[in-house]
This record gives sequence, C-alpha cells and structure tokens, in this order.
Amino acid sequence: MNFFSFIFFLFFFHISLNVHAGKGSVTGLEIPRFVSLKSNDVNLRIGPSKNYPILIKYTEKNLPIEIIEEFDVWRKTRDFENNEGWIHKSLIKGDRYVIINNKSVINENIFNRPNGQAIAMIGQKNIIKLDKCLLDWCHVYHKKIKGWILKKNLWGVYSKETFNINYIQPIINQYWKILDYFLLKNSKS
Repeated sequence: MNFFSFIFFLFFFHISLNVHAGKGSVTGLEIPRFVSLKSNDVNLRIGPSKNYPILIKYTEKNLPIEIIEEFDVWRKTRDFENNEGWIHKSLIKGDRYVIINNKSVINENIFNRPNGQAIAMIGQKNIIKLDKCLLDWCHVYHKKIKGWILKKNLWGVYSKETFNINYIQPIINQYWKILDYFLLKNSKS
C-alpha cells in the first residue's frame, strides 16, 4: 500500500466511524465519548438533578469517564468500574486521560516507541494524559515520562479509535518498521 492509498484509507475509515456514532441530544457531540473530571470533588448521582441521591463521590481529578447520554445540563456517565450515574456538565472537561486497567499485571510498561524498548513502568489505576493513539498503541504523558503503551491495557480510549494523529505519522510508522527490521537483523548476527 503506498503512502497516498494509506492516507485515503485512514480518511474514509475515520469518516465511516463518525457516520455510525450517535449524537447527543443537547450538544450534538458523539455519544458515547470519553471526557475527564475537572475536579477532585465530583458527585455521581442516581438521576439528572441535585435532588437525586449521590451514588459515588469521585476524589480524583482527571479521572476518565464515558458520556453515554445527555439531558439538559447533566451527563449520564460510566466509569472504568462500570458505575453509571449523572454528573453536572460543569464538572467535566473534554481533555483526554486514560487509566491503566490491565488486571493481569501489577505494573504496565511504557515504551520509547511501539514495539520498542521499555523505558518505565506504571502501576494499575494510574491516570495518565492521552496524547495520541494509533490502532494498537497510545502515546501518553505521566509526570516527566512520555512514551507508548499498548492500547488494550488502557481504559478511556476505544479499541478501534485513532486519536490526534498528525499527517506525518505514516512516515514515522514506516521509519519504526525499518528500525525494527535492522535491529532484528543485527540481533541475529
């Protein structure tokens, strides 16, 4: 597949995903979609009003949540533990964060590039800033560490979602493939 065919494919793949997404009745934005908590004091309520009881009190700023429904100034949300309830729109932001959610390991590796070398480890339920996502890998920030992590170990990004990819990413991907080839070739010598 040449470069232009690849770009053409990505463009129409992205369009096809958007055509099938639902739209929020209030905002017109995609439903479902991921956002994050704006504060470290957020109430998840049973219904869309302050008159409804509080189900959970979130105390972690930037926790990723999924908006699954809209009503007036309230958003029905789901968290990484499948808790559902209503949060006032003033307590959420569009910034994308993810949470480490791989129950099979204690710590998750962060790599210098997809399929590259591990440069750091991060523990379960840590919240990290999402920079961009390819089909299988996401580039993330956590404190002073930047790197790539397998998407399947994150909650807060959809499995088939590409996010924030710039136009030169296909060139970078080809560079990584060439680099992998030469590293593998040299290791066998």
